[in-house]
Amino acid sequence: MGAKIIGVSKDSIKKQKNFKEKYELPFELLSDEDEKICNAYGVIKEKSMYGKKYMGIERTTFIIDEEGIIKKIFEKVKVAGHEKQVIEALKE
Repeated sequence: MGAKIIGVSKDSIKKQKNFKEKYELPFELLSDEDEKICNAYGVIKEKSMYGKKYMGIERTTFIIDEEGIIKKIFEKVKVAGHEKQVIEALKE
């Protein structure tokens, strides 16, 4: 569909490489250990686990056009079935 997929997380390059190989991902994964990209896109959010609050990445998908304009944002992404949402958005 002419889209390029890039995954970004705070994990190290080594962890990214291992994850990509383990799940045989056909797209690029970028390491953002210093959180510059995550902060620029506003995906560092307060989260809670077992009553303890912490700052972490909220899984988010951005569809960005050829000019760098964000066309659609999916927040609080659940992996299962998400590809269908993205495909539909790319058809728009």
